[in-house]
Amino acid sequence: MSSQQTIENLASFIQQSTTPYHAVKSMAAKLIQAGFRELDESQSWQLSPGGKYYTTRNDSSIVAWQMPVSKSVEESGFRMIGAHTDSPCLKVKPNPEIVGNGYVQLGVQVYGGVLLAPWFDRDLSLAGRVSFLDDLGNVRSHLLDLKKAIAIVPNLAIHLNREANTGQNINAQTMMAPILGQAEAAGEKPDFDLKVFLKAHLIDQGVNVEKVLDFDLSFYDVQAPATVGLNDEFFASARLDNLLSCFMGLQALLETDSQEGLLLVCNDHEEVGSMSAAGAQGPMLEQVLARITDSNEQNTRMLANSMMISADNAHGIHPNFAAMHDSNHGPILNAGPVIKINANQRYATNDVTSAMFRHYAEQVGAQVQVFVIRADMGCGSTIGPITASELGVKTLDIGVPQFAMHSIRELSGTKDVQSTIDIFKYYLKQARV
Repeated sequence: MSSQQTIENLASFIQQSTTPYHAVKSMAAKLIQAGFRELDESQSWQLSPGGKYYTTRNDSSIVAWQMPVSKSVEESGFRMIGAHTDSPCLKVKPNPEIVGNGYVQLGVQVYGGVLLAPWFDRDLSLAGRVSFLDDLGNVRSHLLDLKKAIAIVPNLAIHLNREANTGQNINAQTMMAPILGQAEAAGEKPDFDLKVFLKAHLIDQGVNVEKVLDFDLSFYDVQAPATVGLNDEFFASARLDNLLSCFMGLQALLETDSQEGLLLVCNDHEEVGSMSAAGAQGPMLEQVLARITDSNEQNTRMLANSMMISADNAHGIHPNFAAMHDSNHGPILNAGPVIKINANQRYATNDVTSAMFRHYAEQVGAQVQVFVIRADMGCGSTIGPITASELGVKTLDIGVPQFAMHSIRELSGTKDVQSTIDIFKYYLKQARV
């Protein structure tokens, strides 16, 4: 596949994946098309050599794997790639309707470490999952994506806020409620009921809804992804952290012809600490791997012959803020994926796993870089250390360098996408890891 086609496919995937629920739905569709079979966690599993399977949890996390073709699972182990499906955003509150001064707004919660300023003056839509009662009395759920712009968070004019360009604090409670429209009776009871609106929309989509009971909805920017730069060297989009890694891991899994055990896990809730049933600190991956083996002995041997690449985007050195980086460890966009290292184990990389990744990159003619945070700054983390500590599997953390991490629109290098997929594909073919 050409690099241009890869970028076009990435753009399509991100546009479809407006929430973790939609990301998992998109990945599942591609897996089914490639011959993977869905397994229900509540049912008995019958696994075959070379079989391709996937399972989901909460509709927002997914594990897909290929069983070893000729070896036993303990001999083969699994070449694993991990990423996360969630991104920082504004989530709708349970009782969100606000009416004041003639406008209808929805109250929001901040999910994850959001850069709030870029959310002003963007065309916003709404997507997520709606749970409802059907006419037979069954509680069901359905995914929703309005797709069109229905809301905006307007900035306050500079004439009314002379401090806007000199370090203004943004209050998430009072300043971030998106405006949906105008109220019929200002100051009175809201003439807009979100649940009634959601019911009508689902019915229009052919869904049998008697009563909307609850929802998990997020606002998102409707602007499509785009290539940017004199030579289209940049890729601008929402949710690059970390749908980019989900996409690269999935493409590598689907494009690799390997005899070994392969696995892709994409968890929800990484941006808020991973501590949930569907998060990396939850038991999902451990439980899947336990069901693949028949005993603790077999499971331990399998993990000893396995490896995890935790893929989560890295901080590229920003030319306007170069002093925020260690000058010897400032990744450049389009100069290859980044090995992420932290002495305090905020990343799971060690010298052995780093060396293995460097070797894989050399074999496909790709460059690699290294990121280490400044010694006087704190460091973020990933699912890598969590997975390593939960499973005891050798792990490294890598990521494509990007700008504007946790903004409503982020920027990465177009060349880094295909080169990282190529490294992943080489890694997935390895007889020993």
